[in-house]
Amino acid sequence: MSERSNPRVIPRRTPAEETWRVFRIMAEFVDGFDVMSRVGSAVSVFGSARATPDDPYYIKAEQLGAALSRHDFAVITGGGPGIMEAAGKGAYEAGGTSIGLNIALPEEQRANTYQNVSLEFRYFFCRKVMFLKYAVGYVCFPGGFGTMDEFFEAMTLIQTGKSGKFPVVLVGSAFWEPLVEWMRTYQLENNQWISPEDLDLFTITDDVEWVPAFIAEQYAAALEQQPAEAPGPGKHDELTAEGTKDGRDPRPRRGPASYDDLQR
Repeated sequence: MSERSNPRVIPRRTPAEETWRVFRIMAEFVDGFDVMSRVGSAVSVFGSARATPDDPYYIKAEQLGAALSRHDFAVITGGGPGIMEAAGKGAYEAGGTSIGLNIALPEEQRANTYQNVSLEFRYFFCRKVMFLKYAVGYVCFPGGFGTMDEFFEAMTLIQTGKSGKFPVVLVGSAFWEPLVEWMRTYQLENNQWISPEDLDLFTITDDVEWVPAFIAEQYAAALEQQPAEAPGPGKHDELTAEGTKDGRDPRPRRGPASYDDLQR
């Protein structure tokens, strides 16, 4: 059986091909960091690409985009149809900033026209970094696997301390509450695979007009808790790896903090 007829066979790639892939990945990060670092306070909005303009959640997402703009938040979406289009449209038509992080997919993804900042991605993981790194809040509308992926990634990063705590809002109680009940029953009570406080890492609502004020309040509180001065060179016990959202490692330091320490 040939590689072409058997999708389970991993195609052979030369070292040169893999090296050039690294440069393509790096280029996406460089472009994303360059553009997104100028955006200011933003909220990432997720939801189904299949929602139509007459869907109640599409209408709510459009209202949310406009409300976020009135609170001076930029709106980040995946740039596609459905909920992404609705949130971007609301922000765009309200005179705010609508950022589309577009990606080429075989189906469903077509760039909507409601973007005044637009980026193109080949790799999902590069795109997902932009959603998280440059957002002060997440809002998830009902959706499919992609929406679940973004929601649970946010939960994982906050729960493990790889990200500072930021507001995650789930819009649509009828959609989300059965999932939360499953989490409470099967992940918490029956198996203790999560902690009780993990279910407090997100908020469910049906009132999209309430969401911007809630995120603004949480954002202001987070700013007050930040240190007045970032750690400077030589303060090895305060420095961290790049992996954390707020630049500080939540774990106590174990072992040498720098190469210099290793030489002692």
